[in-house]
Amino acid sequence: MEITGTSTKRHRVVIIGSGFGGLFAAKELKDANVDVTMISRTSHHLFQPLLYQVATGILSEGEIAPATREVLRKQKNLDVLLGDVHAIDLAARTVTSRALDTTRVTPYDSLIVAAGASTSYFGNDHYALDAPGLKTVDDALELRGRILGAFEMANLATDPVEVERLMTFVVVGAGPTGVEMAGQIAELARTTLRRDFRRIDTTQARVLLLDGQSGVLTSFGPKVSAQAAKQLDRLGIEVWLNTLVTSVDERGLDVKDTSGRVDRIDANVVVWAAGVRASKLAAKIADQAGVQVDRAGRIPVNPDVTVPGHPEAFVVGDMMSLDKLPGVSQVAMQQGRYAAKTIKHRLTRRAPLPPFQYFDKGSMATISRFSAVGDIGPLRFGGLRFAGFVAWLLWLGVHIFYLVGFKNRVTTLLHWMVTFLGRGRGQRTVTHQQAIGRAALSHLETPYLGIPQRPASVPVETAPEPVPVR
Repeated sequence: MEITGTSTKRHRVVIIGSGFGGLFAAKELKDANVDVTMISRTSHHLFQPLLYQVATGILSEGEIAPATREVLRKQKNLDVLLGDVHAIDLAARTVTSRALDTTRVTPYDSLIVAAGASTSYFGNDHYALDAPGLKTVDDALELRGRILGAFEMANLATDPVEVERLMTFVVVGAGPTGVEMAGQIAELARTTLRRDFRRIDTTQARVLLLDGQSGVLTSFGPKVSAQAAKQLDRLGIEVWLNTLVTSVDERGLDVKDTSGRVDRIDANVVVWAAGVRASKLAAKIADQAGVQVDRAGRIPVNPDVTVPGHPEAFVVGDMMSLDKLPGVSQVAMQQGRYAAKTIKHRLTRRAPLPPFQYFDKGSMATISRFSAVGDIGPLRFGGLRFAGFVAWLLWLGVHIFYLVGFKNRVTTLLHWMVTFLGRGRGQRTVTHQQAIGRAALSHLETPYLGIPQRPASVPVETAPEPVPVR
């Protein structure tokens, strides 16, 4: 075990996570009289809102996941460590992380925890084996392999029933991620691939979008939700609402409607976009602070985003619960900056900052090329909700603006031109390892990075409750 960060007399700040919250906190501390250590389980900063475009062959993973060291290479007061944090000691003010067989204990004077969230299967974690979420680069590359591989296998199949199953794609969850994913799978089948195969007609692929609520994109309001539903219908996507998932396996899933009727959907690819759960670190911190996490595993924080009883420890983004703030990237960015500014104010003995206030810039989702929905600014301050081509143009501009690095912005624009103005997609290379990686890791004796082991069976009398798709 190695202990790091003990030789300096300057204030030591440890940031856990290299996502939006961690990155913006680190940048805010660039000129501060502190030593910053960022610990992350990955070596990249991930622009998660565009993961679905990696999964459907529009963008490469490098364009939305630049190396953290490259992004922060000019920041002289910062050290980046690769490691999966498994313990935080609030009393001793230390963070313990592991990378393969190396364990490090890093002391801190101030702590910013921005470890984000993972896909939630609502107590049915074994669903992850056959219904990957879309939270990591690994998820996106595996889904790309499964989606494109499904068409290849359908081209080899001779049984029409099996061809139909192989070309059936199910997306669970009709929020922004689910809608975007379903839309891009439909466009891939009906536009990009329609002339590439001789034995199958890819335009006959079946794409289903399931949700437990009564509408799609319900957070955008009823008008935009209705417009989005019409656009999905024009794409040929089947939208099943008020639907519960009761089981998932390698050949499809079972669903139940409000009347109690159970239907079987035979499908080769199932994508889970139905829920999120905060990093397990939130529960570990909450236990030490004497507070309870909420149903999504988030820890309640003070108005200055600090842990109750521990003013030196900040929790930001998807891990915290405060004023019913949504789990979106803008919250993480703003809270990361706020936490860093608070630390600087304390060190310079300036007046404390007022409680954190979130500025809602709105949210957007693209359904297909030239079509998106937008919720720009809070309605109480004159915000707008709209859909169509103008929303799509705004979506392009916003996402280019928040991509990290000039090179990534240029290459992303070029790939978008190829995809949206033509039919091509430049990232259709897949490997066997990508497609079967999750299944292979499920056979390890101990779980790997949250991938569960495949159970031999789930007895009927102990089977989990149906999952509310939302």
